[in-house]
Order: sequence, then C-alpha cells, then structure tokens
Amino acid sequence: MDEQATRTPAPGHEGPPGDRGPWRRGPFRGGAGHGGPWGWAAREPGAGLPWRSTLLVAVFVVVGTGFAARNQPDRLALDALGRTLLLLGAALLLLRHRHPVPVVFGVSALTLAYLAAGFPYGPVFVTVAVACFAAVVHGHRRATWWALGLLWAGHLLLAHWLYRYLPPDGDGPAPWGQELPVAAFVVAILAASELARVRREQWARERAERAAGERRRADEERLRIARELHDVLAHSLSVINVQAGVGLALLDSDPGQARTALTTIKAASKEALGEVRQVLDTLRTPGDAPRAPAPGLDRLPELVEQAAAAGLTVRTETEGRRRRLPPGTELAAFRIVQEALTNVVRHSGSRTARILVGYRPAALDLRIDDDGPATGGDAGGSGNGLAGMRERAAALGGTIEAGTRPDGGFRVHAVLPVRPEESP
Repeated sequence: MDEQATRTPAPGHEGPPGDRGPWRRGPFRGGAGHGGPWGWAAREPGAGLPWRSTLLVAVFVVVGTGFAARNQPDRLALDALGRTLLLLGAALLLLRHRHPVPVVFGVSALTLAYLAAGFPYGPVFVTVAVACFAAVVHGHRRATWWALGLLWAGHLLLAHWLYRYLPPDGDGPAPWGQELPVAAFVVAILAASELARVRREQWARERAERAAGERRRADEERLRIARELHDVLAHSLSVINVQAGVGLALLDSDPGQARTALTTIKAASKEALGEVRQVLDTLRTPGDAPRAPAPGLDRLPELVEQAAAAGLTVRTETEGRRRRLPPGTELAAFRIVQEALTNVVRHSGSRTARILVGYRPAALDLRIDDDGPATGGDAGGSGNGLAGMRERAAALGGTIEAGTRPDGGFRVHAVLPVRPEESP
C-alpha cells in the first residue's frame, strides 16, 4: 500500500525539537509496527504521491459510473465533461496526505458540481469517502464534518429546490426517502474514519510505550552492570592498594613480607579479572546463561581471607539454620558484605570487623560492624558504594541502614526479604 501521512504525536509523547523519535518522518515499510494495516505511515514532502491507490480509485469511479448510468435514463449521459469532473476529483486525492483539508473541500465541491450538471449517480461518492477518511485520520475532524455537511446541504438544494433550473430538462424533485441512505452513508464514513483515527493513535501509544519499556530495561541493565563492576573493582583495588603500600614500605627492610604482599596483589587482581570477565561476558551475550555461578554467601570465607590480607581481622557469626537462598538474594548479600568490608579497609581506623548473618523465617539479616573511628582521609573511592548497596536491597524489596554507632563505630544493617517459596 502506498498511502503516506504526516504523523501527529499522541498527547504526552511529543519528542524534542529536531529529534522527533518515533514521530520522525520516514518511508512506510509495511507491517503493523509501521502504521498498522491501514499503512498510514509518514513520508517526507516530495518523497512520492499515492498514485497507485489514486489510479485505482479513478478507474473504479469512471468505470463504475459508466455501468451505473445504464440504469438511469432520466439523467444525462456521461460525456467528456462528466468524466473530466470525475477524474479531477480523483486527481485531488494525490494530495490527500499533504493537504487533507483543501482536498476534502475540493472533492466535495467537484462532486456537487457533477451532481448539479445532471450526470448519473454512482461511485462518485467513493472519492468523497477517501478524502474524508484521510482528513479525519490526520486529525481534521471539524473540517471533514463541514465538508460533508455542505455537500449534503448542497445535495438537498439540488434535489428538492434547484432541480427546475438545472439539467436534465423536465427533472422532478427527488423523493425525501432517499435522504435516509445518504445520511447513513455520511455517518458510515465518519464512523469508519474515527475508528481508523482511534486505532492509529492506539498503535502510536503502544509503540511509544514499548520503546519506553525497552529504554527502561536497557537503563536497568546498564545500572546492574555498573553496580557489579563497581563492587568487584572497588573491593579488589582496595586490597591491592593496601598491599602495594605494605610492599613498598617493606621492600628494603623485610623482603619476605613484601613478597607476601605482592602475592596477595596477584591473587586479588586475578580474582577481579575473572569476575570482570564474567560480567562482560554476560553483557556481550545477554541471552546466554552465565558460564560461572554468581557469587553468594558460600564465598564469604574468601572475603574474610582477602580482608585478612589487607590487615583486617574479620569475625563471622551465623544465627538461625543456614539454608540456600535465591541466586539474586545470595548475590546481593555477597556484594553488600563485600562493599561493607571495602569501606572498613578504606575509611576506618579499626583493624577488626564483625559479620553477623541471620537466617530468619522470611528474611536474611546482615550486620557488618567495625569499631572505628573513621580515618577522614581520601581513600580514593567513588562514593557510590552505599548507594549501590541501597539499590541492591531495594531491588529485592529490602532495606539497608548504614551509619555511625553511638560508641563511634560504624554499622551496615541490611534486611533482605525471602518468601518461603523462593528458597530452593
């Protein structure tokens, strides 16, 4: 189908000037996703005219009127003038998507002139229907109603009062009963046009909603990847930073301890590279399952060892019966503990920390404490650690509290809800 139209954004979906987004004009390529089955898609001015459909309408009107004239001996025979009026009305339809209002009034005027000349009735009203349909779909309902109203009023004058002065000679008044089918025809045109307009706006809204949903999912995925990378790199680089400082300080006086620090740096960097590779693999192939399981609380001893390598003594306690949790909860718990220990290494003057893991009937309770005080120095962090922890907890419907304790230490307390049916 070769119809073209200029899109009118639905309320609330207007794009910024210069970049109309889904309302950007472009050639119709077919399919319900490009204007629906009616094919009302947009084109740039000058990109072509709907000549195929217009030619089809012109042939149908001229040929159909020729057949209809055989059963109307009381009307004038279809001559060159009559065919010219029919073809002019069809030719105007070429501009129905660029100038719908002038076209609908022009087609109505030509149709009225055709009837006033005494030519036979027939499919001449098809051109009126097509012009009205295009005008309503483009949002010019009032102009369409005026054009149809004037055409109907003109037809009433011709059929019931002015017939004496117009051809054919000896013509009498038309029966009033024929006005009912004419009225039904007008109502049918308006109803079909309004239905097409409503459906077109629905398709536009649905496309805009789908596009917004895709953008939202893409933003959420980018945020998730950024959060994973931050947590992996922040913890590992903090350990590497501390051990590098130890190695530099002891390089000359205690080469053995410096070697231990370098070994810790190598192990921490290897683990960080492995986790970063896993995150990037997930980003590159979002449809595939990850090659390695996401970290969970079963890797808590590794965090304790890494913290010990950075000079931090960590004591862990477990309350309740330990059980497997959903992978999302396990990953969030692991990252929260990891970030909390990273903050202790970076910002606390204490060299001890305590981790409490509480398995409640409907929640996982995490508490990470250190005795402080805060060092107050620049640890080189991005400041996104606490925000990331809150986002992870909120994504699971949980809560997290982080702040200074009355005795001067610091506490991170997270509660992650777990429905019984979620526990494997």
